Amino acid sequence: MEAKPPEKKGVLGKLKDAAEDQEHQIQILGTFVRLGVVVWSGFIITMNYVELPMVKKSGNSDITFVASVFTGALATFGLTTGNKNGGKPQTVNCPMAKKKEE
Repeated sequence: MEAKPPEKKGVLGKLKDAAEDQEHQIQILGTFVRLGVVVWSGFIITMNYVELPMVKKSGNSDITFVASVFTGALATFGLTTGNKNGGKPQTVNCPMAKKKEE
């Protein structure tokens, strides 16, 4: 059995392979950027509520922008942070909760 040498690709074949690989690399890079935004904004939101002994808080800060960036970045992954019931209180179907009401 003779081993066949690999077929030589033309210029168009090489460009096609490079484009497919480049698209895959751009998708991976985009995923890492979105994940970085989620981690960064989640860290900023968390630090707004956590008190560290060596860090002095500067009072109440508005984190509306960071929260919207966090929500938008999560939405790109298909996750949502809102209630689906429109803010209405959910009824609990639990026997222990019924005993407390009686």
